[in-house]
Amino acid sequence: MITPTQSTTQTNTPTATAAQSKTSGLASDFETFLLMLSAQARNQDPLEPLDSSEYASQLAQFSMVEQQVQTNDLLSDLALSLGSVNLEELASWVGMDVRAAAAFQFDGAPVTLFAQAEPAATSAVMVIRDNDGTVIDRITVPTNETEFAWAGTASDGSPLPDGTYAATLESYDGDELLSEQLAATYHQVVEAQVGEDAVLLTLDSGQIVPAGTVAAVRTGT
Repeated sequence: MITPTQSTTQTNTPTATAAQSKTSGLASDFETFLLMLSAQARNQDPLEPLDSSEYASQLAQFSMVEQQVQTNDLLSDLALSLGSVNLEELASWVGMDVRAAAAFQFDGAPVTLFAQAEPAATSAVMVIRDNDGTVIDRITVPTNETEFAWAGTASDGSPLPDGTYAATLESYDGDELLSEQLAATYHQVVEAQVGEDAVLLTLDSGQIVPAGTVAAVRTGT
């Protein structure tokens, strides 16, 4: 049975010691390079001295390497910082109740379903399916309501066992089917992970949804 209801970072940063170590390392390398360049100048062939432009070229090459090393260090620090932010974001999802369109876990208590019929619909039907996709019940609902309380009973009124179910709202204009919309409900997030281009949330029903499809969030109960 369905009845309408009333709407109702801590980031990691390099320490001063680590920064000083990197700087001193670069300074030491530069001093070594100058010593080698000086030795090269002292021991060059007087009859064929090294062209001054060659010295300038070597200095420029070392400067480029030095800048690249510093850039790599900054990128590494940035990656660590972003990584810690992602971990904090993921941790904040776990244990929260999120409203998303997905199959839901039924534990014997009434479930609030969220769905809206097409504006042109003259009638609407909420279709309840079990985990195997078998239709358990088809319930006519008002087209102007967006929240419905499902009691967790079959078409004959008998209580259904705990398990995973899904609800789909079908909108009709007369006998013509306008659309089928998977109803949303609240789910508890049991895991959050970074996907290829989005944060993915694993729900208590076993469904996985992108965080961007979540319509509402509330403290887990």
